[in-house]
Amino acid sequence: MRRYFLAIAVIFSSAVAHLVPPAAAAATTATNLVLSTTDGQTRTGKHRNVSTELFEDLEELARLVDISYCVGTTGIYRPFRCLSHCSVFDGFELVTTWNTGPLLADSSGYIALSHPPFAKRIVVAFRGTYSLANTIVDLSAVPQAYVPYPADGGEDDDDDEDTQKKRCTNCTVHAGFWTAWKNTRSIVLPSVAEARAKYPDYEIVLVGHSLGGAVAALAGLEMKLRGWSPRVTTFGEPRVGNLALAQFIDEVFDLISDDGKEEDDDDNIAYRRVTHVNDPVPLLPLEEWGYRMHAGEIYISKLDLPPSVSDLEHCDGDADPRCIAGVDRSESLALSVQDLRSSPQDSSPAEILKQQQQSGQLSAQWSLIPSRYRLWELLFAHRDYFWRIGLCVPGGDPGSWR
Repeated sequence: MRRYFLAIAVIFSSAVAHLVPPAAAAATTATNLVLSTTDGQTRTGKHRNVSTELFEDLEELARLVDISYCVGTTGIYRPFRCLSHCSVFDGFELVTTWNTGPLLADSSGYIALSHPPFAKRIVVAFRGTYSLANTIVDLSAVPQAYVPYPADGGEDDDDDEDTQKKRCTNCTVHAGFWTAWKNTRSIVLPSVAEARAKYPDYEIVLVGHSLGGAVAALAGLEMKLRGWSPRVTTFGEPRVGNLALAQFIDEVFDLISDDGKEEDDDDNIAYRRVTHVNDPVPLLPLEEWGYRMHAGEIYISKLDLPPSVSDLEHCDGDADPRCIAGVDRSESLALSVQDLRSSPQDSSPAEILKQQQQSGQLSAQWSLIPSRYRLWELLFAHRDYFWRIGLCVPGGDPGSWR
């Protein structure tokens, strides 16, 4: 119970880490205030509308990632049956499922083949965690050095002719996400390689929600560097690593061109990072702890389900203030995170929260959070991506959940 309330406090504190009043804005980085690319160039006038085709594609992928939450609970069975949306995808072929465990360093999901009349795809879906509270606490893990492909001596680390030997200079990655992918890759990579050999004209599609989005990002990087050309879509993806890693993702997936402008054909970019208003997870871990987000964002501005095409927009750069990075700059919200910003830089998130709990600061912060920010609203915001993701239940009618 103590962990639960501690996690709630982190949710509110972290969710508003970027909500700075004008007086405090001068102390923040430029990416929080202006429309910029990773190289600092300011850009405006970008075509932001989302096509109907892209909207329908994202809606379908949201259902596919929701199915991943059946792994470890009621299950997914051949040919492609479950309690979630499986009946919609008649003709899909389940390849395998995996569930390495319940911890942050573990991963769950499934691989399926999407046969005609659906688009020809090898679908790899990465499940997130069930508890938003546990997610927030787990996101406090420290970063570690990142290399584009693990040199762990595994059988799948042979001299693949397609593998590009590209380095990521000064890159760091969240230790939990990195371990989760390393624990999963021995299952995912051979299965995808086999399916790719059998169906060479099938596109590799990776999709992940929440922490599963972070694992999908790392999986996508490795596959891209192997020459497999995956298309990655994430919903509520947290920050995976530092600025260097964010720039590396932008480079590898061609999210920003050499002249500093984002790619013109936004509907066909190889990496779509979908965010939702009031979802705190894409703003975590905090920038103060060395984390940054990459480009490719598509923002859902409507709070309630279901969204329409007009509720989605393409975002500029890594931290577009008109999207998730630019949420309401309320003074009362900013006050609730001043203790985090003023804490010693070498203090870990857990140490900061422990100090605040002992001093009674956590209880005082409750009065600083506007009543419109409710725990269940943050939970819904993180789950509501076209459908209410994460329950593996029949139906999925958005209107039946409030």
